[in-house]
Amino acid sequence: MAQDRPLLDPSPRPPPAPLLPEPPIRLDPAARSARVDRISFVADTPVPRRGSRADSDRLAASQRELSDDDARLVYINDPSRTNERFEFAGNSIRTGKYSVLTFLPRNLFEQFHRVAYIYFLVIAVLNQLPQLAVFGRGASVLPLAFVLLVTAVKDAYEDWRRHRSDRIENGRTASVLAGAGAGGRQFQPVRWKDIRVGEIIRIAANESIPCDMVLLFTSDPTGVAYVQTINLDGESNLKTRYAKQETLSKSVDMEGFTGFIRCERPNRNIYGFHANMEIDGRKVSLGPPNIVLRGCEIKNTAWAVGVAVYAGTETKVMLNSSGAPSKRSRLETHMNRETLLLSGLLITLCLVVCVLAGVWLRNHKDELDYSPYFRKRASPDDDSSYNYYGIGMQIFFTLLMSVIVFQIMIPISLYISMELVRLGQAYFMIRDASLYDEASNSRFQCRALNINEDLGQIKYVFSDKTGTLTENKMEFQCASINGVDYSGGKASLPGDGEAYSVVGDQFWRPKLLVKTDPQLVRLLRSGGERGEGMRAREFFLALAACNTIVPLTVETPDPKRKLIDYQGESPDEVALVYAAAAYGFVLVERTSGHIVIDVLGERLRFDVLGLHEFDSDRKRMSVIIGCPDKTVKLFVKGADNSMFGVIERSINLDIIQATETHLHAYSSLGLRTLVIGMRELSRAEFDDWQSAYEKASTTLFGRGGLLRAVAANVECNLHILGASGIEDKLQQGVPEAIESLRQAGIKVWVLTGDKQETAISIGYSCKLLTSEMTQIVINSHSKDYCRKSLEDAIAMTDRLAAMSLGAQNTITGTESQRVPIALIIDGTSLVYILETELEEELFKVATACDVVLCCRVAPLQKAGIVALIKNRTDDMTLAIGDGANDVSMIQMADVGVGISGQEGRQAVMASDFAMGQFRFLVTLLLVHGHWNYQRMAYMILYNFYRNAVFVFMLFWYVLYTAFSLTTAITEWSSVLYSVIYTALPTIVVGILDKDLSRKTLLKYPQLYGSGQREERYNLKLFILTMMDTVWQSLAIFFIPFLAYRHSTIDGSSLGDIWTLAVVILVNIHLALDVFRWNWITHASMWGCIVATAICVIIIDSIPVLPGYWSIYHVMGTGLFWLLLLGITVAGMVPRFAMKAFTEYFMPSDIQIARELEKFGNLNEATASEIPMSTFSQPQQGFI
Repeated sequence: MAQDRPLLDPSPRPPPAPLLPEPPIRLDPAARSARVDRISFVADTPVPRRGSRADSDRLAASQRELSDDDARLVYINDPSRTNERFEFAGNSIRTGKYSVLTFLPRNLFEQFHRVAYIYFLVIAVLNQLPQLAVFGRGASVLPLAFVLLVTAVKDAYEDWRRHRSDRIENGRTASVLAGAGAGGRQFQPVRWKDIRVGEIIRIAANESIPCDMVLLFTSDPTGVAYVQTINLDGESNLKTRYAKQETLSKSVDMEGFTGFIRCERPNRNIYGFHANMEIDGRKVSLGPPNIVLRGCEIKNTAWAVGVAVYAGTETKVMLNSSGAPSKRSRLETHMNRETLLLSGLLITLCLVVCVLAGVWLRNHKDELDYSPYFRKRASPDDDSSYNYYGIGMQIFFTLLMSVIVFQIMIPISLYISMELVRLGQAYFMIRDASLYDEASNSRFQCRALNINEDLGQIKYVFSDKTGTLTENKMEFQCASINGVDYSGGKASLPGDGEAYSVVGDQFWRPKLLVKTDPQLVRLLRSGGERGEGMRAREFFLALAACNTIVPLTVETPDPKRKLIDYQGESPDEVALVYAAAAYGFVLVERTSGHIVIDVLGERLRFDVLGLHEFDSDRKRMSVIIGCPDKTVKLFVKGADNSMFGVIERSINLDIIQATETHLHAYSSLGLRTLVIGMRELSRAEFDDWQSAYEKASTTLFGRGGLLRAVAANVECNLHILGASGIEDKLQQGVPEAIESLRQAGIKVWVLTGDKQETAISIGYSCKLLTSEMTQIVINSHSKDYCRKSLEDAIAMTDRLAAMSLGAQNTITGTESQRVPIALIIDGTSLVYILETELEEELFKVATACDVVLCCRVAPLQKAGIVALIKNRTDDMTLAIGDGANDVSMIQMADVGVGISGQEGRQAVMASDFAMGQFRFLVTLLLVHGHWNYQRMAYMILYNFYRNAVFVFMLFWYVLYTAFSLTTAITEWSSVLYSVIYTALPTIVVGILDKDLSRKTLLKYPQLYGSGQREERYNLKLFILTMMDTVWQSLAIFFIPFLAYRHSTIDGSSLGDIWTLAVVILVNIHLALDVFRWNWITHASMWGCIVATAICVIIIDSIPVLPGYWSIYHVMGTGLFWLLLLGITVAGMVPRFAMKAFTEYFMPSDIQIARELEKFGNLNEATASEIPMSTFSQPQQGFI
């Protein structure tokens, strides 16, 4: 949520002192006891005040100035002096990874991080040795070279695009102050890459900023500039930046414009900047409002001038361009286990060949002089050894040669096939019209191609609330002013007595209209200057003044009418300012020193004497206003648990209690609430604040803590004005989406920064919480209370579980449905639980619950909750959010999904997938996730099977050739087997095949459970597949062997039969498992068989290759075709029989649904007609 993000994020500072716990808001005991199914663990003992000594120590430490060695010194308008002493980075950027010289070594180094590639490289090197040359030297290198080449071409193209982008970026021009002489210094165009730190730069409207620079002056007399940061953080709302008053009077073309800036070293914090500027002997403090960052654009400002302080790779945007951490899919991790098993099987086959070869050599040692492969002598009279190195070395050579022959047991083509399949799957996900959001005009984005299949195995979904479950489009609904609730009256329609401001002969009115309460409108217009009327006016004056909103005028077809468009970083603030305008308090102008508000038709100017922006520690913001009547007023707004701690309770206690009651009612309706307070400052109080503020703001290091302390000192003893209720409506389809996810066996946890009552109300609205659930509430303010609450919660969950298991239905004798449980816990409790020994207790409670709702949680606590599950279970986790405060949670989860919402694109940029609406998650997981997992799981097993069949066939041949490791299959057929003969069909099936239709998967979410239970890929299925592989290899080898045993056919002709037979068999095997046929599948599958036959014919037609004309000797006989048919039938009979048996007698959920699709009417079927075995064991059958 935007409200949770600090606008003034402090620089690195000493560890904060323990925060003062806010007193919890107590619910009405009667209301609490009305629900018998809600168990609340709330600490009732007051908590002592802590942290004052630590706070004072921290403040003292932060007042220390930063030395020149620890700070960056920038001499204004003197880049030579600046860069002479300090070797600052130039403004040239480089995002490309490679250069012409480094591409080949670096790319190969990165590719060989895959252990399998090293394995194949070793095999290729061994084959180059004359003693081990089983294949031709070129043919042995070809498969690895092909894979490396394809990957290198892809990487080179991507890097070429990065270099092209860098050249365009570095070649852009900006106006830099340069030159000297009679004409004075003038702005001249300079390429971005030539800009240096210390130079003065002029930026015109709608131009991008070339580097991080401190504003000196702007076209606005007050020094205001409006910037758009969409390229930096994705937020389209305009932000205000200010030049200091001390620099506005200077002229940039004067030689005497000198000074220097002492600022912090480059860092990634885009919301923080701490520096001092010394000009004319006076020290001026600089902060985030005074710096504009590279990548931003100047808007609604004719020009702005600034001095470069960070350039090139040291700019904040470049320091934040590292990207999200790399993730690996669960399926690929499991694949490594099977790869190790295959490696063990490969070693076993090689050892068997070695042992048998040693036995054969020993038994035939007297015949080796006449053996064509083991002649001891070149001639009877020559005693020199020839092609023989003794039994020991021959056994060792046999071992290495067998590794070379059986090398394709580990399929090298699998890696490139997986990349291509994932690319195809991503294409269809991006093109899916059901994932397109018309409101934001955004398509689905697949930002991480290597975890597509993980979408089909998700068990936990961790979701933000605001902007993810809700629209994050705030609408003012009601208010409590001076203890009176203005939510029950009938709201007037927009346009009835709408507020506007008269500017000359023009009428300005707010762009958005808000419904108003007639009673409140009458009170404001006729309430006088005392009592309720005065409090109501001060309430709406606070809404109009206490913010950072920028009012912009928008032209209309009528030249006498203009619209006021309020731009701000927080949707809550925008909603409150529009509400104030609707009631007659129209904000029409904002500068760095004053604001203009049209108060019920009278334009008034208010001086902005001070502003403490919102931060996540205080959870409130304040503004000090100089009013036209010469009084100074402090307006404060913030979260209720923060505000009630600083409101003076000795007066107006009845109003405070009434406001608390109204707040509880608003929260119960799911409204977002803020409390508004104010007090009038005396001259002495204002002088004290101003002195402390100036002292804190000129401190370079630790300024954030000092400013918070200054704000806390003045934000006290407030008079309560009232509270506001803002509605953040649920997104379309959220309740239905959560219900579908729950039916799919996915647990949905909501992690939000909102108060507990608001979160619970939204939980009921979106069907996350139901009336049947027993709620366990943990609100504790100490570690001991947390431990006691968790122990009680564990006892409660155990008792409820025992009740569910023990209850028997007296009529049917079946177990009754278990009692659903919901855990509700706040961020204060998590402070004492996470990263302590209590984590294990929380894990036990949370996993026993159906729903977990975490309230008032900080961003790092969100990541901690995800880690709680991720580090203790094998279940797949998914985190979804839309704001910067969700980034850590998104990166912690196995799968991160960003929502393209109202809070910028930080979450999208850190995510693996991005989409426009929460409801799209159902289609993404239940449809595309299911398809991706089913396809990829089958493709991996099929690749293992396909290569194992070929290896076992070679193994049987070795047993009948004196273990000499000769092969009847040509070396080129061996190389092309995994690359051309059988690769394309599995890629096509992996991209296009669908076991079930979209309609079925959405109608029956329980079908998603097959991926969670790993039914399509598991160790038992792998073992059964290998057993089937052995049988098929026996059929392929022995049927032709026995048929031609007493014939004169040569080995090459027999090898051609085996080549064609294995290709036909593995493709028929694949065809038997295809669910959806289309012309591409037909063309790839049968085309590969035809291509194999053509390749065999071409290879046997080349005289220089072994086996010349072999295929022609056998292809013309009827026995040849009969053998191919017999091999196919014999090899497939066991698999076909097992498949028919399991699907008829032990059908899986997917098989039942497929039969319903084919033979039944899905529209007329009900859930009861499909007995889903959602807790069935993994399918025990062949792939």
